[in-house]
Amino acid sequence: MAIHVLLADDHGVLRQSLRALLEREGLIVVGEASDGRGAVELVAELRPQVAVIDLSMPLLNGIDAARAIQKANPQTRVVLLTVHTEDSYVLDAFRAGVRGYVVKTQAATDLVHAIHDVADGGTYLSPRISRAVIDAFVTGTELPAEPLTLREREVLVLVAEGKATKEIAELLGVSVKTVETHRAHIMNKLGIHEAANLVRYAIRRGLIEP
Repeated sequence: MAIHVLLADDHGVLRQSLRALLEREGLIVVGEASDGRGAVELVAELRPQVAVIDLSMPLLNGIDAARAIQKANPQTRVVLLTVHTEDSYVLDAFRAGVRGYVVKTQAATDLVHAIHDVADGGTYLSPRISRAVIDAFVTGTELPAEPLTLREREVLVLVAEGKATKEIAELLGVSVKTVETHRAHIMNKLGIHEAANLVRYAIRRGLIEP
């Protein structure tokens, strides 16, 4: 039986390329999303076996989307697609429920293998990633606690993308005052009080692309 796959990436051209690649290999792409929140909603609706999620997306980044997908449909396995190879990103991803980690530069050769492996209940790691990272995950190595709530991370991403407070409020369906409160909490928790430094933090964490 062919594997049903959801694609989520905010770059339409890349999604088209990935779709063509997967369909050539006999996989069925049942849906596409351009942001993390849309990906979660489609997973809940379509219940694909595998969701291929970009790490850096609007509204919800790939790691936060993976957490939400596990709640929306635990049977959907998540493959994260990213340019980041640092250990911290990989550990964060697997702790969030990701089961495949594919580096974008190797996507053409790795992605199909990753999808088949995770659909069969396994895990997949691009060869460029240190296997020691998975060993740390398996042995339960503790990670630093994430200082921000899910909503605060959403606000941070939108701030880092240059969205105005009113626009953020409209996108999230909350009041301007609520957004201002979230922003104040973010700055206090991170010890960052300038917008430019918030952008740098978001890039370092892989929440947005430089």
